[in-house]
Amino acid sequence: MTTSGPAILYEVSGGQARITLSNAARHNAMTLGMWQDLPKAVARAVADDAVRIIVVAGAGEKAFCAGADISEFGETRSTEEQIGIYNEAVEQANVVLAGASKPTIALIRGICFGGGFGLAMSCDLRLATDDSRFRIPAARLGLGYDYSGIESLVRKIGMAGVAELLLSARIFDSADAQRYQILHRLWPRADFEAGAEGYLGDMASNAPLTLQAVKRALIEISRPEAEREPAAADALVAKCFASLDYKEGQRAFLEKRPPVFRGI
Repeated sequence: MTTSGPAILYEVSGGQARITLSNAARHNAMTLGMWQDLPKAVARAVADDAVRIIVVAGAGEKAFCAGADISEFGETRSTEEQIGIYNEAVEQANVVLAGASKPTIALIRGICFGGGFGLAMSCDLRLATDDSRFRIPAARLGLGYDYSGIESLVRKIGMAGVAELLLSARIFDSADAQRYQILHRLWPRADFEAGAEGYLGDMASNAPLTLQAVKRALIEISRPEAEREPAAADALVAKCFASLDYKEGQRAFLEKRPPVFRGI
């Protein structure tokens, strides 16, 4: 699924909202408009009761996302005001993706650089082909990463991985990415589509209220301790136990059949 120009594409099937980063001419690099449209797509998925998980992918086979579209920086990131607008759009895209109330999964084929790497790390899970490549090239571009962004990365992959990513600015292969626990599942490219679709299909068939309760707990744990609201996560757990889905899960187990959850 591609378009002739840069765009955020959206479709829903089988309980999955598929958000596709599409900018074929530039390995799916993110334009300002794409940064601004991504939160809208995530909000759309969160509001749709038919959606259980949110999947972010790059258009085509060559790249997840090559980062920000540097070719438009002269027009969109030159003045102090423009830089502020651009940085806010990037931050908001990552914040909304990380804070979505439903699980988010990045499907990574090929290049995953810079801002694309940031988007992938904002997702809860990352699935990739074994020939995927990862890089944060800030040190080769003279860019700076703010404290909160580095802190968030350190929480997810540890000090050693973040230090090497940012200080070396080198390309990581999939083995490096697994070593630093960047990736959760890895397949040969020939097996990726079937493997990932099976994985996602199984996840989308799980109890949606349980998925949302787990996601809320993960969000709270990722926050500074003083800002956490464990009661909000526990309220969603109580909702699970009071649901018809909880009863359905027990019946299905006793009847030795797959459960059919409805999110109620």
